[in-house]
Amino acid sequence: MDISVNTDNSFKTRHQGLDEYVRSEVENAVGRFGEHIRRVDVHLSNENQQKRADGGNHCMMEARVTGYEPVVVHDHAAELHQAIANAGNKLQRALDSALGRLNAKKMHEPPPVEAEAYKNLSSS
Repeated sequence: MDISVNTDNSFKTRHQGLDEYVRSEVENAVGRFGEHIRRVDVHLSNENQQKRADGGNHCMMEARVTGYEPVVVHDHAAELHQAIANAGNKLQRALDSALGRLNAKKMHEPPPVEAEAYKNLSSS
């Protein structure tokens, strides 16, 4: 799973510790889905705190899932680390739901071989 960390211009300097923290949070939150997720893009921004009652730090995570549309979550918090952790938790719940629906759909579809065999039997 590839994890990409992006920041807006509000971050004057970006330090290595921030990238490591983001990667750690993403791995902890969605690592168990590893074979289903190709990439996670994380976008961080720091908005003016007067604009939002829930804090000026914004974290958006977008997971690219094999066989499914991208899963996107957002979180705002007063502290950047809290916004990242909250978004990671939201992404974990969203992926649980999305992959559960995907697996349920696959379970209800007959396997291609059985469908073809059934078709041949019914035409006899």
